[in-house]
Amino acid sequence: MTRWLALAPLAILGALALLFSLYALKHDPKVQPRALVGQPLPDLTLPSLDDGRPIALRSLATGGKLVLVNVYASWCAPCELEAPQLMALKSKGVVLIGVAYKDAPANTQAFLARVGDPYAYRLVDRDGRAGIELGVTGVPETYLVDGKGTILAKYPAPLSETDVQSLLIQLQR
Repeated sequence: MTRWLALAPLAILGALALLFSLYALKHDPKVQPRALVGQPLPDLTLPSLDDGRPIALRSLATGGKLVLVNVYASWCAPCELEAPQLMALKSKGVVLIGVAYKDAPANTQAFLARVGDPYAYRLVDRDGRAGIELGVTGVPETYLVDGKGTILAKYPAPLSETDVQSLLIQLQR
């Protein structure tokens, strides 16, 4: 009996190695889940960072213009790196809706004061439930939403200068 117990860790390690070889080695890390692309923006109501009043996210994204919904957090280092790209989009007249993900409002406000505030609307997802509805896999993530509230694209990483140029072309159509 003790001999079997001594071999149990090796058996578990072997099973984990088999699972890794079947999934991880064949999984393309560049493939990002885009389950909501082509779907309507989820019907979410979130509090405003400014005054706490509830705002329906979809109502902000159905005004006939393309908008960007950016999910970010003050504790997110890549979000800080992305900030200049978002400010560049704002300077070009792009409407950005910010969703502060799993963040204390005071921390979010301090973050925006430090890196710049590109958002026309600032919403709070304190418990992360809206992130689940949006299919957030990590922050930052940005969604391109058409004027009818349909998600056209998902950017699951900090926006680069190339992404900004591509978005500006799409937004001018």
